[in-house]
Amino acid sequence: MKEFTGYRCSLCGTEYVPGEVTYTCPKDGGNLDVVLDYDEIKKKYQIEDIVSRDDPSLWRYLPLLPVKDPGGEGTPLRMAGGTPVYSPPALKKELGLKSLWIKDEGRNPSASFKDRASSVVVARAREIKSDVVVTASTGNAGAALACMSAAVGQKSVIFAPKTAPPAKVAQLIVFGAQVILVDGNYDSAFDLTIEASREFGWYCRNTGFNPFTVEGKKTGGLEIWEQVLLNLDDECKPACIFVSVGDGNIISGLHKGFKDLRELGWLTQMPRIFGVQSEGSAAIANAFFAGDEKIIPISATTLADSISVDLPRDGVRGVRAARETGGSYILVSDEEIIQGIAALGKVGIFAEPAGSTAYAGLKKALASHLITEDDPVVVINTGNGLKDIKSAMQAVNPAPIIEPSMKALKKHLGI
Repeated sequence: MKEFTGYRCSLCGTEYVPGEVTYTCPKDGGNLDVVLDYDEIKKKYQIEDIVSRDDPSLWRYLPLLPVKDPGGEGTPLRMAGGTPVYSPPALKKELGLKSLWIKDEGRNPSASFKDRASSVVVARAREIKSDVVVTASTGNAGAALACMSAAVGQKSVIFAPKTAPPAKVAQLIVFGAQVILVDGNYDSAFDLTIEASREFGWYCRNTGFNPFTVEGKKTGGLEIWEQVLLNLDDECKPACIFVSVGDGNIISGLHKGFKDLRELGWLTQMPRIFGVQSEGSAAIANAFFAGDEKIIPISATTLADSISVDLPRDGVRGVRAARETGGSYILVSDEEIIQGIAALGKVGIFAEPAGSTAYAGLKKALASHLITEDDPVVVINTGNGLKDIKSAMQAVNPAPIIEPSMKALKKHLGI
């Protein structure tokens, strides 16, 4: 692809041509940013060339992606992305917001935001003719890779902590991946995955470690631009984007998408990005509040498994996403996360804990006056609630069990 010119280290700024490196910067281990030739893209495309496309998936943005068309028409690989945004009147009224959208990533083929990264990584794997793609995952990234790989006959290997939610492990196995449960946490699975990729020559999808993961996740930002930002009045205040943060790759991807659009001159006003972390898994937020980019590992303890990370692998870019856009980080408790599941459920949106984390962050931002009722707000639900039924059931009262008789029913109803 002519418009894909290479990589730039996010730490030292060293640039590399395509094929010179694969994962991180050889000098300092920094995550790599994909570099696009914006002038070349602008010569070929205008906004209308993108928004007029019939393709409802993330592949409508192929001109802004560093991969070729992967094929796979009629498969889940070609249906990733294109998720809806809702604007529930009841939530707007309850929160006192004039403009609110919920972007529901649970509508992706494997039911999470991670399908975006996996579809682009699998496309890259096919380009470089890799036999096996491997990743570490607490469930969602692995399910996404397994799903996208199955769609096009790509072999995949998934390392997941043995504590991963059963529903997520079931997805991995059903999609036909080789699943290996690790007697440890996500970070130990991550390290083992890198060792295995080096030993066996497997292509590693690991979050942040592989620069193409951000390129997939930036498509969420491109969709928000098309679905929401393009329709805002030019005099409107900057939109506020709320997203849960674990490894830092999703928030980094959103930021990259908006930066690409700014470079092209297609985005007039940069949104403010708010990263929301659990109080029990707050390594990136800690760095943000300390005013630096030093990510200090913690011992993560949160029921939101998708964002439970000891050492975030995309922490530096995660800090910058909020700082460089005038956003912030917000910490919420597990109790607030559970309450968020119930609140979103009442308007027909079923969120897993990581998804409701963003909503809990919005409520806290309003209460602490980080934003006002006049700010346009987008909340990203990163995954479907069926991923973690145990947590979902903590958010509601259990259904009663009665005898199958009118007498029992009337007694229960108090009639």
